[in-house]
This record gives sequence, C-alpha cells and structure tokens, in this order.
Amino acid sequence: MGETDKDDLISIVEENEKDIKIPKTLPLMPIRDVVIFTGMLIPLFVGREKSVRAVEAAVMKDGYLLLVTQKDSSVENPKKDEIYTIGTVGRILRMLKLPDGSVKALVQGVAKAKIVTYLRNKAYYRVKIEIIKEQMSEAVNLEIEALMRNVREHSEKILALRGELSGDVGTILESIDDPGKLADLVSSNLRLKIEESQVLLELVDPVERLKKVNDLLSHEVELSVIQAKIQSDVKDEISKSQRDYFLREQVRAIHKELGEHDEKAEEIDDYKKRIKSARMPKEAGKEAAKQLKRLEQMHPDSAEASVVRSYLDWLVDLPWDKKTKDVIDILNAKKILDKDHYALHKVKNRILEHLSVRRLNPKMKGPILCFVGPPGVGKTSLGRAIANAMKRKFVRISLGGIRDEAEIRGHRRTYIGSMPGRILQSLKQCGSNNPVFMMDEIDKVGSDFRGDPSSALLEALDPEQNFEFSDHYLNLPFDLSRVMFILTANLTDTIPSALLDRMEVINLSGYTEEEKKVITETHLFPRQIKENGLKPKNISISPNALLQIINEYTSEAGLRNLERELGAICRKVARKIAEKEKGPFNITRTNLHKYLGVPRYYPEMDQQESQVGLSIGLAWTNAGGEVLYVEAALIQGKGDLIITGQLGEVMQESARAAVSYARANLSSFGLKENFLENFDVHIHVPAGAIPKDGPSAGIVMATALISVLTNKPVSKDIAMTGEITLRGRVLPIGGLKEKALGALRAGIYTVVIPEKNEKDIVELPSNVKRKIKFIPVKHMDEVLPVVLEGLKLKGSGAKRSKRKVK
Repeated sequence: MGETDKDDLISIVEENEKDIKIPKTLPLMPIRDVVIFTGMLIPLFVGREKSVRAVEAAVMKDGYLLLVTQKDSSVENPKKDEIYTIGTVGRILRMLKLPDGSVKALVQGVAKAKIVTYLRNKAYYRVKIEIIKEQMSEAVNLEIEALMRNVREHSEKILALRGELSGDVGTILESIDDPGKLADLVSSNLRLKIEESQVLLELVDPVERLKKVNDLLSHEVELSVIQAKIQSDVKDEISKSQRDYFLREQVRAIHKELGEHDEKAEEIDDYKKRIKSARMPKEAGKEAAKQLKRLEQMHPDSAEASVVRSYLDWLVDLPWDKKTKDVIDILNAKKILDKDHYALHKVKNRILEHLSVRRLNPKMKGPILCFVGPPGVGKTSLGRAIANAMKRKFVRISLGGIRDEAEIRGHRRTYIGSMPGRILQSLKQCGSNNPVFMMDEIDKVGSDFRGDPSSALLEALDPEQNFEFSDHYLNLPFDLSRVMFILTANLTDTIPSALLDRMEVINLSGYTEEEKKVITETHLFPRQIKENGLKPKNISISPNALLQIINEYTSEAGLRNLERELGAICRKVARKIAEKEKGPFNITRTNLHKYLGVPRYYPEMDQQESQVGLSIGLAWTNAGGEVLYVEAALIQGKGDLIITGQLGEVMQESARAAVSYARANLSSFGLKENFLENFDVHIHVPAGAIPKDGPSAGIVMATALISVLTNKPVSKDIAMTGEITLRGRVLPIGGLKEKALGALRAGIYTVVIPEKNEKDIVELPSNVKRKIKFIPVKHMDEVLPVVLEGLKLKGSGAKRSKRKVK
C-alpha cells in the first residue's frame, strides 16, 4: 500500500503481541449516523467527494484513516467545529469502486485517536493525531465479573426479545473476558443515539465504560419488554380482526351463493368507513358508533331508521377536522382590499391590523368584527375580500327576519324533519371548519314565543364559549373557535347590548361625491359594461354626466342605486346595438335624460331664498345622512304647542325644550314676556308620512321658532345639528360624518355643530373638510347671529354672541 518514514509512525501492541505501526498524520473521513468502536468491522458506502478522496489517499499509502463522527448528520460538508475531536483509526481491508463514482469499503476499527491539529482541508481533511491508549484494566475481581455477567445476560435478553438470539452470539459474549472489549462489542450493537455512543467512545477507563453500557442496557431491556408486549397485543388484535373479517366474508359468500344482496351490511360498512375518515372528536365518535349499532339492529324500512341515518349523515359530513391553511400576506391583503374597495381607509387599516395580529398569533381569540353602515357601502364585499386575502372559504347567511331560536341552534331530533341550525348547515356546505363566516342584518333579528335567536348567537359568537357550541340536533359540542365571524348591520340601536358587547363595531359611513365618481369609473361602470354584453369602445360617459347621475338621479350613502342607473344606461345602449344602430354612444349632460328620464333629486335647496320660520337641520338615517327641514308658525290661540310630522318622543321633548328656551328669552329678542300668551306655536317637520326621532334637532327647532318671533329669515345656505337645553346650551351629537356627507349631497357648505363635536372633524375625509365650513358653538346665543339674517340680541345674549367663529 505504500511506504512511511519510521519517524512518522506510532507503535501500538495488541494482545496478540503484534506490533502495528500507525502514521502520525492520517486522512480524516467524517462519518454520519454511526460511531466506530475499536475492533468493529463495518462496511461503509462513501459518496461524498472529500470522503472518496480520503479513502483513496489512505489506500495509496498504508490503508489507515481516521473515522470521526460528525455532530449533525444533515450537514453535507462539515467544518472542523462540526466534527467530534475523538474517533477511531480504521484499517481499510477491502475497497470497491462503484460505477457512479462512489466507493464501498470494508473497514475495521484499530485504535482510538484524538485530533491534534488539521494539516489540510482542501481536497480532503488531513490531520495530525494522538493515539489514546486504553487504561490497563485491573485484575478481574468479583465485582467486575458480576458486571460483565450482567451485561452478557442483558444483551442476550434484548436479542431474544428481538428474535435475533442464536447460539453463536452467546459463545462470542462468553469468550470475551476483557471489560473494555466487551463494552465496545455491546456498544457497537446497541441502538444508541450518536451522542450516547460518542460518550462511550471517549471513556478511557474500560470498567467505567462497561458500567455505562450496563446502565444503557438496563434501559434498553425495559423498552424492549414494553415493545414486545405492544407487538404481542397488536398481533392478538390483528388475529381477532382477521377472524372476524374471515367470518364476515363467509357470510357474504353465502348470501352471494343464495342470490341475496345484503344492502344493509353494505350500508353499515359504508358508514363505518365514513365515520373513520371523518376524524371526529372522541365524544362525537363514540356517539356515532352508538347510533350505528342501533341502526344495525333496526329494520331498514322503519321510521326510526331513517332518523338515525339522517343523524349519521350529518355527523360524518360535518368538517370536524377539515380546514384550509391560512395564508396571511399583509401586503397582498392590502392590494386585494385596495383593488376591491376605494377609500374606506380607516376600515381597511383596522382589517389589516386584525390580520397582522392573527399572523403573529394564529391561535388568538380575536374580536367579532361588526360592520355597521347604510346599504350599499360594501359591507358584504369587505367580508369576501378578507376571505380572499386569507385564502379561506367564505360563507354568508342573512339573519334578517329570523324569529326562531332553532334557526341558530337547530331542532331537537324528537321533531319530524328536524335538522341542525344554519351555522352548522353552512359549515357542512363549505366543507371547512375555519371559514370567514358573515352574518348579514344582525340588527333585524326578531324574537317571539319560539325563542330569541340573538340570545342563541351569544354562545356562537363569544370566543370564550364557542369552542363547545352545542346544537340541539347534534347534541354534541362543535368547535367554532377557528371560524372568523363577521357581522353586518345598518344600525346598532336594535342589537341587544349583551350581543353588541361581544363585537367590535367598525362604522362605514358612506362615500363622498368624488369617491363615488372614482368607484364608478374604476369598478361599477366597467362591470356593467361586461354584464350587459358591451365593449368599452361601444359606450362612454362624460365626467359631467356622471356627476349629474350621482347628484340628480340618486341620493344615497352607498352605491346600489348608482349601479342600477348605470345598468339602465347600458341596457338601452345594448338595445340600440341589437337594432343595428351605429356607435359609439357617448353619454353627456345634454342627452342623459334620453336614457334615464327627468332628474329625480335636486342637490340645490328647495327654496330660492331664505325664509322666515324655515330652518335646515341634519339627520342620520339607515341610508346615511340627510337634510331635515323644520317649519314654525304662530297662530292665534292660547299659548299651546302643536307638533306634527310623526315625531318620536325624543324629538317632541326637543321641541318643548326649544319653546321653553324661546319663552324664557323673549326679552333678548326685543319682545314682551307675555307675547306668546295669545299665540299657539306650531312646529312641523316634513314629510309627515315618515316617522322621525333622535336627539339632535333641538337648535333647529329653536332657530325656526325664534325666526318667526323676530321675523328674521333663516339663511338657506347653513345647516345645523345639536341638542338644546332649557338654558340654551348646545349638546354634542353623533354621526357627524354621515350628516356632513348628507349636507354635501344637498349642496350645503356651512354647518353649525356643537363645540364638543369639534374633535370629530379630524376623522372626516379630507375633501369633506375642504368643502364644508364647520362653525362650532356651545350656546344658542352663538347660533342665532350666524343663521338669522340681521338679528341683534340684547342683554347677556348679545355678549355671548360676540364669540369669534373659527
């Protein structure tokens, strides 16, 4: 194999007195998944390029190389610090090169060695080594003899449990009388972890090494006994199953020979397979097995059998363990939300925050989101966008008009035609237990003698309870904690407080004129063109015509009516094309009436000039903000108050407070204190057929009345909102954004608001703040000089009215 200088050799003497010369520098081959012990004979398949070169270098000289285990077997090219420092010098007894370039070598461990230093690491590792000499074992005393006997017995017992014991093994173990060699032999055949084997290799004292092996053998014996018991139990169970299977096959063969088709047995087998594949929780699986056993004992045509079949069908079809994998990419989610929804920045930011938290903590018990806003502002489509962003399935149910609790919880199985509630029905249809589940119209849930559905929703929506949601039909707990519930409502007033407390309300107020214009150009109009079979080259709408549609043909916070009007235009153009008329068709302000008829709404005020006794307020409705006219008149009478216009109790109280304020301050208006004794006050709010109520019309009514008393007209360009007290203080209101949008739609650009609502202006869209001049006031004396043309107050009211308007 080659020659080596005598100065570079290390001489060791084996028991048989044979002198072995080992070089001081050797090629190093890192090995994986095994630790080589002294005297161990093992075939190695060498495939790594460096290792192949190390083997070839060893064969070219004297056949020796250092075999050291690497710490992480997954590393393809281990570095110095990834290789243990102590290994075994191996002698290559035989080598065979394979066609794929790899090498098969038969190696025998000769001596333990320690790496002193690395000399080369390019083509292969070459190291300087130091032979670790085994401590001379003491004379074998009784303790060592007992230890060796114990190791032999444990080894034979393990091999017997594994079914690998033969007479030769016992003979070999008995023939070894050196503690170190016995320890190495047993260690090389134990199924140890790499770390444990390396610890044994590095132990120099043979007795200590044998004690360590004995401890590991004791543990291995316990494991082998338990493993053998498990295998025995499994074998017995398999034998029983095979016997049962054999008997069932015989029964089927008999039925087949007799020409009988055992449909019942096939049905039972089918249910068993479906129950197993459904992967139900333990309690549900136990109930399914119980019901299947009942079905097996029933006549197939009995009425009760059909009830049990329906129940089993529901059990096996529910998505107990079926779910979609969340893919929460915040940047992609933002793109999806921006693509499907223009504006709504505050709402989209809140949704992205929710998704961000869910990505960092997938097991979060997140809040139940509730989108509140007028019809057509995009509540349902936001839910679809969230599902699309998370790659989840989307489920939607409408709760409007539901009065029966069984719609949520399901019917008990004692009733004919009973079935689970709509929550579990929807989960079964979508086939996933973690969809985005949208419940529309939560504010329109009713209640009667059949129960209260909103109370049943408490359990389904509460994150602390819904992991064990109980449906009356199943009568088993179903985990709804993975479902992301999103609710929608037009207003929160009719939602029970206990249910509202479990939800995080996100308000969608509506869209401004500019936002509607952009949404129409980018979303609505292209969609209507496509749905009506047109092409973009066939039709176009000028910007002015589009603004006229928004302002004069629709009056809404959302976009539904706007899309209907666009659809009407596209249908008329489609008809013209079908009648062979040549296009393209350009819709402008001059020809818009040919497609949509005369305008239905006028953004300008009804009156052309300011009038006495007619003031303009702002109201919030389910459809968004609107202007509210209040009329006041004095007629001969006895000082009574007449209120008309279907006003609710709150607005009637506001009217009484306004009249009382006016009576108490007649002297400030230059009138006698008994002026109203011979006059009745009539306050009317058109239109009379529409019920109205709310706590924000006080200053509007007071202004209309004082306008009549002073004969000063109310400015037609100013709207106002705010509640009034008997002492004239102006109280804050809600829904400022909706009311401001309503004022814009009506063509009003000056709004008087309570001073305490000045902070809400920050939340308004920038174009609303740019177009509307807000006048904050805290007392009625500050309102009157602004809205009543030519009014001059007297006394203390005159001092307060000098407050500077911002």
